[in-house]
Amino acid sequence: MDRPRILVIDDEAAIGTMVRDYLDAQGYRVDWAPDGPSGLDTFRRARPDLIVLDLMLPGKSGLDICREIRAESDVPVIMLTAKSEEVDRVVGLELGADDYVTKPFSLRELAARVRAVLRRADKDAAGQKNTVLEVGDVVIDTDRHEVQVAGRPVVLTPTEFAILSFLAERPGRVASRLQLVNAALGEAYAGYERSIDTHVSNLRKKIEEDPSSPRRLVTVYGLGYKLAEPGERHQG
Repeated sequence: MDRPRILVIDDEAAIGTMVRDYLDAQGYRVDWAPDGPSGLDTFRRARPDLIVLDLMLPGKSGLDICREIRAESDVPVIMLTAKSEEVDRVVGLELGADDYVTKPFSLRELAARVRAVLRRADKDAAGQKNTVLEVGDVVIDTDRHEVQVAGRPVVLTPTEFAILSFLAERPGRVASRLQLVNAALGEAYAGYERSIDTHVSNLRKKIEEDPSSPRRLVTVYGLGYKLAEPGERHQG
């Protein structure tokens, strides 16, 4: 079985080589690119299973790189951000990044995030049956990792797919932010509940005709979110 391939894009040589060597020792094949353009070249050539992307890159920002990657692929992306970059972190999630790690970080923490995101992105889990979930005009094929809305194919990131699938398994029932964090990210991510709001916002842009007035993925104020059943009244 091939080792998962990780692409690290970071302009700091010390961090790039340290992350590369550590993840290599954890059993991954790792490429390191020191800037955005070479990172994009490596991404297109190597087709990695996951990208670790620093937001502060010279010449072309990590946000621009994330935007270009998302235009071509749903490969999982973990952002590296500084504590002062909260706005950029939110924008990165809005662009489709799956997770973020705040600098300074421990290599052990980063490796745990990599494992968690790769598990979510795995389309061929052992023993998984072909399961199709349908809620109104939302159809989710969990085996093929495919989604259709009103007959239109929709491309989701692994985190978005995990959130939508969790809600589709219990249509009409409210899921709290913590429940969605546990379902999409894992229990180790407790404390990251507010990042779910950004992923939900991204989902609405993809599955709603009018994301500002959602009729499928709706908010239950003070409680969380649910996937509304056909004909169900909702608060928006």
